[in-house]
Amino acid sequence: MKDYKNYYIISAEPEVLYQALTNPATIRLWSGEPAEMSTEAGSEFSLWDGSITGKNILFEKGKKIVQEWYFGDQEEKSIVTIILHTHKQGTSAELRHTNIPDDAFKDMVEGWNEVYFGSLINFYED
Repeated sequence: MKDYKNYYIISAEPEVLYQALTNPATIRLWSGEPAEMSTEAGSEFSLWDGSITGKNILFEKGKKIVQEWYFGDQEEKSIVTIILHTHKQGTSAELRHTNIPDDAFKDMVEGWNEVYFGSLINFYED
């Protein structure tokens, strides 16, 4: 198991970015894919038309999102925490993803950088 941490600068205020990460209609706008999302703790979510699934654990409006991401029958929970910090260029999004299976780590890091946050950065730069 591996952990990953990174920061992403996005040209949107934290409250706007929070909506982009939690509203299924907005997720579809920047990802281009269907999404199921709720800000209710304990609810399940699905992103990229089911490529990413998991359970929502905690939400602090405009500030923080904590989710469990599913990787098959993995015993240790894989936890994603996104903390939104005000930044002079908009938002610094702090990502922490724990307990990533070794065989999925490279693809997961690439997905975070190029697809997930890459899409958000591109969406707000236009």
